[in-house]
Amino acid sequence: MSASALAQFGTKHVARGIGRLTTEVIESGSGSYVTMVGGRRMLDFTSGIGVTNLGHCHPAVTKAAQSQMGKLVHGQINIAFQKPYLDLVQSLLPLMPHKSLDTFFFWNSGSEAVEAAVKLARHATKKQNIIVMQGSYHGRTFGTMAMTRSKTIYGQNYAPLMPGVFSVAFPYCAQCSVVAHSGGKYSFENCCMDPVLQLELLLKRETAPSDTAAIIIEPVLGEGGYVPPPAEYLAKVREICDKNNILLIADEVQSGFGRTGRMFAIEHWGVRPDILVMAKGIANGFPLSGIVSRKELMDMQKPGSMGGTYAGNAVACAAGVAVAKAFQDEKILENVAARGAELKGMLDAAKSDPKTGKMIYDVRGLGLMLALECMPGHGYASKIQAKCMEKDMLVLTTSIYDTLRFIPPLTITKEDMAKGCQIIKQAIEEVAVGERPAETGTKGQALE
Repeated sequence: MSASALAQFGTKHVARGIGRLTTEVIESGSGSYVTMVGGRRMLDFTSGIGVTNLGHCHPAVTKAAQSQMGKLVHGQINIAFQKPYLDLVQSLLPLMPHKSLDTFFFWNSGSEAVEAAVKLARHATKKQNIIVMQGSYHGRTFGTMAMTRSKTIYGQNYAPLMPGVFSVAFPYCAQCSVVAHSGGKYSFENCCMDPVLQLELLLKRETAPSDTAAIIIEPVLGEGGYVPPPAEYLAKVREICDKNNILLIADEVQSGFGRTGRMFAIEHWGVRPDILVMAKGIANGFPLSGIVSRKELMDMQKPGSMGGTYAGNAVACAAGVAVAKAFQDEKILENVAARGAELKGMLDAAKSDPKTGKMIYDVRGLGLMLALECMPGHGYASKIQAKCMEKDMLVLTTSIYDTLRFIPPLTITKEDMAKGCQIIKQAIEEVAVGERPAETGTKGQALE
């Protein structure tokens, strides 16, 4: 089939409920690039939505998976231990943000891992309710749909959803309602900490601590706009959890495995989670996710209460071992720091430039998890995205606010980052030149 015929076939036979950036068909990927059927080569600043952190088809990961394919593909975890699973646990233990995180359960997807964390929290505490953050994304399964608060589309018309979920404001300083109502300018460095007060009030008004099993939080808000919290926020949430016998769950599905410049984002603030959720970058594209907690909590679950047909697949685990080794051998985090500084420097310069700054409301993020939020009402983010596509570059929008997110491979070279920065800069400049105040941008499709 030709590229257009394949796209037409996909449109006809693939579920319409899947939103996508383009109808082009990816044929192959290598490093920071994907190649479409028809030969178009595109610089990928999406990394499969933060999955191929080591780049497409990383040689060591590919080799590990190929080797495992010839030994054991499926070693069902409820039947026996399998070596790649145990090798992965051994590889991840030194990388955990706290030594108490020593007992693992692997599953397939981020949503499943979030539900495993909720399952553990409810069972361990004998309490039901879960507190989530407004703007959070945790998945599309029935449990995680109830917990996702980034956009209504994920749960619209699918009710009734899982009960016992309560939401509270995340410290999104650029959209702080307290600042907006007072007519002031937001200050990330001097946050008013109103979300902490709102959390304390929630525990007094809606879900008593005696009914609350856990607070789940993305250390950097993901689909809600790539928003890091102010310096003191997570520590205050930890204090509230300790005071009220509530577990703290860190959802590191998107922010983990080096994305923010630390192995796990929560390390930036030195806060200990009771349960850590991981997926996406854990196996560089192979379907694998997991949770890790302290043994005393995990051992409370009866044998047989956890499992899954494909949970901790042998090939995916072998890939995960190779990923962990690559972080140690290839100075990945050093590259994240260098390339992240280059990308953020370009975005900051665009915000400071009088020609383009009028379109830009905020630049934020950590490492190579960066966002550019545009002034509302004009659809600038979607227009910039379209310009990048014209220049053979994949980039995503996110959030209910007009925001672009940048998630290139953590292994991206200095040369490819320079190329990417130039494309983004040109796209911003071209949109600025063609600005029409009365125009309204196209509403972006929901991705994740």
